[in-house]
Amino acid sequence: MRSAMLEARSGCIPAGTRAGAPARRLVTLGATYLGAGRCRFLVWAPHSERVAVHVVSPEDRVVPLRPLPRGYHGGVVDGVGPGSLYFYLLDGHRERPDPASRYQPLGVHGPSQVVDARGFARSDAGWCGPAQEELVVYEIHVGTFTPEGTFEAVVPRLPDLVELGVTAVELMPVAQFPGCRNWGYDGVYPFAVQNSYGGPEGLRRLVEACHARGLAVILDVVYNHLGPEGNYLADFGPYFTDDYRTPWGSALNFDGPYADEVRRFFIENALYWVTEFHVDGLRLDAVHAIIDRSARPFLRELVETVRRAAERAGRRVYLVAESDLNDPRVIRPPELGGYGFDAQWNDDFHHALHALLTGERAGYYRDYGRLEHLARAWRGGYVYTGQYSHYRRRRHGDAPGGCPAHRFVVFAQNHDQVGNRAFGERLSVLVSLEGLKVAAAAVLLSPFVPLLFMGEEYGETAPFLYFTDHSDPRLAAAVREGRRKEYPELARAGEVPDPQDEASALRSRLRWELRERGHHRVLLELYRELLALRRELPALVQPDWEHAAVVPYEDAGVMFVHQRKGDEEVCLIFSFGDAVAEVSLPVPVGRWCKRLDTGETRWLGKGSPVPPVMRSRGTVSLSLVPKACVVFAKTGEE
Repeated sequence: MRSAMLEARSGCIPAGTRAGAPARRLVTLGATYLGAGRCRFLVWAPHSERVAVHVVSPEDRVVPLRPLPRGYHGGVVDGVGPGSLYFYLLDGHRERPDPASRYQPLGVHGPSQVVDARGFARSDAGWCGPAQEELVVYEIHVGTFTPEGTFEAVVPRLPDLVELGVTAVELMPVAQFPGCRNWGYDGVYPFAVQNSYGGPEGLRRLVEACHARGLAVILDVVYNHLGPEGNYLADFGPYFTDDYRTPWGSALNFDGPYADEVRRFFIENALYWVTEFHVDGLRLDAVHAIIDRSARPFLRELVETVRRAAERAGRRVYLVAESDLNDPRVIRPPELGGYGFDAQWNDDFHHALHALLTGERAGYYRDYGRLEHLARAWRGGYVYTGQYSHYRRRRHGDAPGGCPAHRFVVFAQNHDQVGNRAFGERLSVLVSLEGLKVAAAAVLLSPFVPLLFMGEEYGETAPFLYFTDHSDPRLAAAVREGRRKEYPELARAGEVPDPQDEASALRSRLRWELRERGHHRVLLELYRELLALRRELPALVQPDWEHAAVVPYEDAGVMFVHQRKGDEEVCLIFSFGDAVAEVSLPVPVGRWCKRLDTGETRWLGKGSPVPPVMRSRGTVSLSLVPKACVVFAKTGEE
């Protein structure tokens, strides 16, 4: 057997190499199969003097790795092929899975497995993906999307999404987490695809199937923390810092000593999903919890690096951030002092819409509830751009300053806003059918990138509960108790669902048979109609914002929107009240044809008095039924 060593011709690129610097060949972290029974290993373990690979199978042996600059250890080992199982042995006594493991077939505590990335036959050559303005995103939790809970089981449902009008599937995190039931935000192996979902081969096949049907794939990734069970990164090096904390545990070290190598680990992870699995976008979870005071922030470095890789490959790759700071730096380009993300999730839009429809005012909903809040979000993205927030007890946010509409992702529901409720109630059990219809219209006809949460298109009523599958009894008890503390009134009554109970996950599965029944079938057809209008009327999706008008009529519960794109004009009229509203609206002069009215009997409404055609001389008086949306398109001058 050859001595374990790195081949000289493939030296390790220094972590933290300056963006824009000439590219140098990178030896990737983890186990890379080279062919002919040879595998290259590279691990960062600066606190260990000696690191070896303990090959568990097919032949049990220990092979020392060579120390390399900056705390890396690496080597090429013969007799190791795809399917081989291994641990790293630190200083002769601590045996740990690979931090950059590609697969954990036996779970978070078991050995890592060598994967041959070269053996997967690609069929998506030439795939580029939809333009950002064409994105309609559908969020999926793989484990509850189907009864099987696997990548493979998602594939037969893709034609339904295409028929609906979806253009991108967003997967909640798939990095290996403990057990087989989890939202995915407790992942501890960022490179390893969850074994119970189908592992890396299952994900590759799902991405290929999506591309074959014209669907982009966006993957949710977590770079602000790692989960508690199976998290061995601290045994290898200073991945974490005591200088900061996150709500979910130790903060990652992106700006302290050794931060260059930590950054390299997570940036390489982002590139891994884009280059090896051909995903079309990454949604970064809670970037406001990434604390980084360096002059060149990790987030900006990640965006720039991924963007260069996408340009070299001739592909569109979208980077989307979740942030609750209302900080426009997230979506501003680097030349204007921003991080350069393509878009961000817009909680303000959701909160404004949800508060209007449900009347809820607890927690962060305290800051919302007026039509003016939704109008502000529609006009420019954020509701709070420096105003005082009663919930936060301070001023909040900054003005986005003309950021285009497609920089914001909006939704009426998502995994957070449903699952973080005590009972995981969807909007379908909180409001009437009329409320669901107007919510759908507000999201899908907005100029922003719309996101649907799986099942909302037909009014799924099953909850989406918080669930886990920790094997450590003490950790399971802590999660259970933490959930109870979050909802003390319910806990005293013994009503908080147990996250560790398998029933919590089983109850969260979609019931696809509802799509063919009663009002669920009609709601599904309405979603299709709304998305067809979105494709047909450019003034909906790409309006000239400087000519747009968004006028709330607070007393009447009506919001009027006028948008144009070139010669095309649309008017949207939303009625959020509980009674018939009589309003006079500033409809521009011309002849207007009604394209949609959710109050009509076709959509199980009680009938609408709004005429099919209206002729305006500058104002139009209309009678509007409660909880409805009417869409008019201009057909000519009068």
